[in-house]
Amino acid sequence: MTVDPLTPSPAPRVWYRSLILALTVLAVLMGSLLLYTRFQNPHNFLGTAYPANTPAPALTGTGEDGQPLALSDLKGRTVAVFFGFLHCPNICPTTLASLERVRQTLPVAQREQFVSLLVSVDPNRDTPQKMREYVTYFSSNARGLVIPSQNLAAAAAAWGVGYQYAPVTASGDYDVSHTTGVYLIDPQGHRRVVWDYSQLNLTDRIGQDVRAVLK
Repeated sequence: MTVDPLTPSPAPRVWYRSLILALTVLAVLMGSLLLYTRFQNPHNFLGTAYPANTPAPALTGTGEDGQPLALSDLKGRTVAVFFGFLHCPNICPTTLASLERVRQTLPVAQREQFVSLLVSVDPNRDTPQKMREYVTYFSSNARGLVIPSQNLAAAAAAWGVGYQYAPVTASGDYDVSHTTGVYLIDPQGHRRVVWDYSQLNLTDRIGQDVRAVLK
């Protein structure tokens, strides 16, 4: 084969220029993602952060002391809200115990400002008296709320909470499946973050979230 000396050879491909361009684009994308995450979650919450000033839906019923109670009555405090029931075999007692461990990590002056609120999804069995015995076993600062059954579905749906009754014996006994998230409400009544049940063993990290909201 004869090569024409007058025909220029093709310029070698400068592959590293393409690599540099790709890395630059990737760096810009990663930087944008980090800025977006920082904007959405400026306190670096462990759980899923809500957009700023997201109001907590109303909750109204009877407190564990037998008196009318609304979530709005607890404004000025930081409240950990979760939905459950007193016959719950593991998730609900574990949640209350975990939240009390978090409360004990707070400075003494702040402990009274952090309240756990168990909202019953089983109002036919969970009376205020039983609720009082249950929640105060775990913490002197815990509260319970029983919402009338005719109002419960709408109240739970406003929080994105689901629940379902399932018979377990022929005698009519039943279990309740329910959403297990814990919602942190700031003193102004805004939803700040929701923790998954699987995160509740991270006591110090959840305590960090609580302290950020208490400020």
